Amino acid sequence: MTDVAPSNTPEISVSDLSAAIKRTVEDAFGYVRLRGEVSGFKGPSASGHCYFRLKDEGAAIEAVIWKGTYGRLKFKPQEGLEVIATGRVTTFPGSSKYQVVIESLEPAGVGALMALLEERRKKLAAEGLFDAARKRPLPYLPEVIGVVTSPTGAVIRDILHRLEDRFPRTVLVWPVRVQGEGSAAEVAAAIRGFNAIGPDDDLPRPDVIIVARGGGSLEDLWGFNEEIVVRAAAESAIPLISAVGHETDTTLIDFAADRRAPTPTAAAEMAVPVRADLVAETLGLGRRLGLAIARGMEGRRTELRAAARALPDAERLLATARQRLDTAGERLPNALAANASAHRTR
Repeated sequence: MTDVAPSNTPEISVSDLSAAIKRTVEDAFGYVRLRGEVSGFKGPSASGHCYFRLKDEGAAIEAVIWKGTYGRLKFKPQEGLEVIATGRVTTFPGSSKYQVVIESLEPAGVGALMALLEERRKKLAAEGLFDAARKRPLPYLPEVIGVVTSPTGAVIRDILHRLEDRFPRTVLVWPVRVQGEGSAAEVAAAIRGFNAIGPDDDLPRPDVIIVARGGGSLEDLWGFNEEIVVRAAAESAIPLISAVGHETDTTLIDFAADRRAPTPTAAAEMAVPVRADLVAETLGLGRRLGLAIARGMEGRRTELRAAARALPDAERLLATARQRLDTAGERLPNALAANASAHRTR
């Protein structure tokens, strides 16, 4: 049996070594910003935590997002999406590996967002959510208009001012956040909430819904590209107008809506006609109706006069009979005298 050479290196446990490595890694790196592609993402686990990898051309690193952090993320990780992750580097002693605990996540530039947007658009289009056959016509003159937007921004003031100018209507505002964490869920809940109003509820059910937000960057408008919003808009039984951003901005809710307005003000113009124009048109139609009735009456009079001329005159109808009566009247005294004389003679 070979004797082991004595050593003055102190013995440490595996746990002590793992803890030392953990402290070294965390002290050396702390917080980092990593750019890489999401790989192996399958959504939250049963515990609510997310486990996946960030990779580039030459390496990969394990990543984890805790349940509480995942709920607060503005952008959720998706398979193949290039992202910039901010977090702290640490180790997991249970499997002797290092990993990054992500605390914030953002897309790696507009290009990554546009690629994700196009992929999502194709997916939803393949499900038929954007089909023209699904779109409903807007009511000509709605009694109640539901507006889903921020209650404090300039958008709601522009819509109310435009409606007041064109044709005042009852407006129900469902206040929501139009940007940031939870905004997509609030917008979807508002659309479904308006649709859930029944005939026996205290609030009147809208005849048309306007979903509106002012302009902004692609990141600012991203909530209106979320599937939950697009599906709520496609499922709405109430005709829906999308008025998100400026004229050049396009979001996925625009494809699912029944009508797209380039601006919130334009959405108000689509929702109602101009009252003055409607009054003028009504007066014009009234005048045309009056003239049509007058022409119809005159035509009937003309027909009656023509029919009357075709009938014989009453005087002419009775003239012959009157003449025979007069003749008989003149002959009657002589006839009576002759008759009496004949009787006397007999």
